[in-house]
Amino acid sequence: MDRDPFDFGREGAADEAEVERPEGGEDDLALMAPVLEALKTVRDPEIPMDLVELGLIYELIVKKGGTVYVEMTLTTPACPVAASMPGEVEAAIRAVPGVSDVRVKLVWTPPWGPERMTEEARLELGML
Repeated sequence: MDRDPFDFGREGAADEAEVERPEGGEDDLALMAPVLEALKTVRDPEIPMDLVELGLIYELIVKKGGTVYVEMTLTTPACPVAASMPGEVEAAIRAVPGVSDVRVKLVWTPPWGPERMTEEARLELGML
């Protein structure tokens, strides 16, 4: 076995190394808005909010030519959707006209905390 089966915090680490962040090229500001709207359709199954409001999207890069890069996290490494959520994000973005390449990187650093949520999300959850 090439990894410790009890090291739950490193789940997905091999996938992280394989996701390439696009370098250079021109940003596509016109495509950014529909990609962001597509991201807002992906909801956390345990907290009734989208990933953007929850502050789970750390970085979004949209390049001319349709390349989209998303760096995201989850509320906890033990999240039951850790294996499926990046695929849901990719599918939502891939459905946007003009998108040709979607790269989703799941990271655990920095760890997510409620302070990353939008004010609206904290208000809706009774945290303000």
